[in-house]
Amino acid sequence: MPDRSSDDDYTEYVTARLHTLHRLAFLLCGDSHRADDLVQQTITNLYVHWSRASAASNLDAYVRTMLVRSFIDEKRRGWSRVRLFAETPQQSVDLARPGPNVEDRQLLRDALTRLPRRQQAVLVLRFLCDMSVAETAEALNCSEGNIKSQTSHGLAAIRRVLGPHTLALLAGGTR
Repeated sequence: MPDRSSDDDYTEYVTARLHTLHRLAFLLCGDSHRADDLVQQTITNLYVHWSRASAASNLDAYVRTMLVRSFIDEKRRGWSRVRLFAETPQQSVDLARPGPNVEDRQLLRDALTRLPRRQQAVLVLRFLCDMSVAETAEALNCSEGNIKSQTSHGLAAIRRVLGPHTLALLAGGTR
């Protein structure tokens, strides 16, 4: 029988971190519904492994690593690519976070989706979540050199996809 105190600790932790987890998932996959699925998968796995996870020295980093690894591994599961719709779904608009550069964010989102998932994860963690090379390496369970290499390759790929004119505009040039 599960320990009631342990369940309460889990519920309290997840409730406090749900928004942050969803934000990271959205940054990784670019779709609110897929982000919901990714967070659900992560917190379900967290519940199963709560006794081990809650003993971690940095629980937030542990859970963030779980989420990023779930995102990277999602590509390997064939069912994740199957989408069944009667009609073409409308693109959801994130009204909670409107900003002056919606088009720029969409350009970057599209460029990110063209990268391999590991490079996507590295760029999101490094530049959108403001994590250091060491923190990113720990989250992805690889060397710092690998993170630097993945960052370099990912940025080069984004430059190729966007082209120099678009990059200049995103960097603050005039339209």
